[in-house]
Amino acid sequence: MELGKVDSVDAKHTNVDTRPVDSPDFHYEDGDLQGQKGSTRGDVLDMSRMGKKQELQAFGTPDGNPSADKPTSAASYGLTNGGTAGVIWVTVGVIIGALCMIASIGEMASMAPTAGGQWHWASPRSSTRVSVLSSEHEVDETYTDHWVSEFAPKSIEKPFSYIVGWLALLGWVTGCPSAAQLTSTLVQGLILLKKENANVAALWQTSLFIMIFLIVAVAFNIFLAGKLPLAEGIFLIVHIFGYFAFLIVLWTMSDHAPASQVFGTFTDGGGWGNTGLSCLVGITTPLWCFLGPDAGAHMSEELKDAGRVLPSAMVWATFCNGLLGLTMIITMCFCIGDIDGVLNSSTGIPIIQLLYNSTGSFRATVVMTTVLIVLSMVGTITVIAATSRQMWAFARDKGLPFSCYIEHVRPGWDIPLNAIVVTLLVSLLITCLNFGSDVALNAIISLSNAALIFSYMASIGCIRLKRFRGEALLPRRWSLGKFGAPINDAALCFLAVGFVMSFFPITPKPAPVDMNWAVVIFIFVVVVAAVNYVVSARWHYVAPVALVKEQ
Repeated sequence: MELGKVDSVDAKHTNVDTRPVDSPDFHYEDGDLQGQKGSTRGDVLDMSRMGKKQELQAFGTPDGNPSADKPTSAASYGLTNGGTAGVIWVTVGVIIGALCMIASIGEMASMAPTAGGQWHWASPRSSTRVSVLSSEHEVDETYTDHWVSEFAPKSIEKPFSYIVGWLALLGWVTGCPSAAQLTSTLVQGLILLKKENANVAALWQTSLFIMIFLIVAVAFNIFLAGKLPLAEGIFLIVHIFGYFAFLIVLWTMSDHAPASQVFGTFTDGGGWGNTGLSCLVGITTPLWCFLGPDAGAHMSEELKDAGRVLPSAMVWATFCNGLLGLTMIITMCFCIGDIDGVLNSSTGIPIIQLLYNSTGSFRATVVMTTVLIVLSMVGTITVIAATSRQMWAFARDKGLPFSCYIEHVRPGWDIPLNAIVVTLLVSLLITCLNFGSDVALNAIISLSNAALIFSYMASIGCIRLKRFRGEALLPRRWSLGKFGAPINDAALCFLAVGFVMSFFPITPKPAPVDMNWAVVIFIFVVVVAAVNYVVSARWHYVAPVALVKEQ
């Protein structure tokens, strides 16, 4: 099967109305909420096969979460560890790896377009009964091998999906204050550019900034949820125009370094003793920028025709944002001038200082940085949306404490309001750690990378194992075809490197206060989840496979 082609069930043999969903004669079965929620026939089939009920309103097709601004906004760590050449070539590698990763995730999202995502994909599916019509038009139940799938060994399917669910949710929840922190540092950087000695960078002040942006993002998700596709479309336009504005300003108003220096000068500014290792340590910045493209998968139950549209949207969004982000990084490296001066400026944000050095105008710098702040805020809104949907889906499978409250969708709202509120409360509690010390907050934020990467490795590893065994895959309307195995392999190799580097400290031979304690928290969460499963969750957690088997 060719890349991106449809792998579908023979529609003429199923007892499903095969007419276009927009046809006035199309009929949804009695009591089926999908038709009322704006879904398509494909959505109805996907949700029915997974044993799920459509509870959220389908708004339209997904827009890519703008990320081309992130590499420039958070480039200081990569420039320190690797220099201009290091950050450029590492970003190229990350983009290639991220495309393989998101292509693998996209194929799984086409098989099972559910808000659950990773733990659903990590949970296998066995033989499923499918109703078909005989030649006499009588309903007959038969087993069809086309629906047979076994993503993980059956002996560990339930506990494995439970632990993956906890880690995937952990990665997204800890990513909420991380996204808000980027917005906060941009605002603080602008203030410090205007008044170098301004008292706005204390820990308690940074914490309050993060909390404010989290509350704003949550308010948008509650009161303007139906406008999210429109807002993302508008900000996509802002993103594109801002991109060209940055390119024009930096290339026309800055001094340029020679290409040989930009693409060939590697540095070990972090003091690791090895340039290659230093570049690998710097991978965490571009890796952070391109993690989370599965956000669309967690919104899949609110997308029309998700099984077909979602995978293409995720891949194209990653490709386009990667291309734009890479050109911005290259532009920044050509125009940065004195790297040490930019990295050690009072703003703490290289791109802000670079814009000011290039334009010589505080007002111009404010206007251009405001574009970055707006795009960063949109990213925070999207992270909150994806996190709350994943939390809601995991609670729906009884994987969390107080699941009955979290999974409840209030009539008339058509959004997981309770899950959004809980997401806010947890994010605010994590942010409170920053009042006393930024060590704990930084460790938890570092944990976001590791937890998400592990969840990706687990789900992609399961589908790769199935391919290795030569077993049938679930039907999907977006397939990697014969390229599936090598793309899965490349994604796993890329994620393995990123997983290890996520636990590295900021500097070599760190003092205890400077250690990256993310590995300790990661192990602690895995142990707690495993113990909780043995003691309690195994009795009430409903693995996704159980619902599929009942159909």
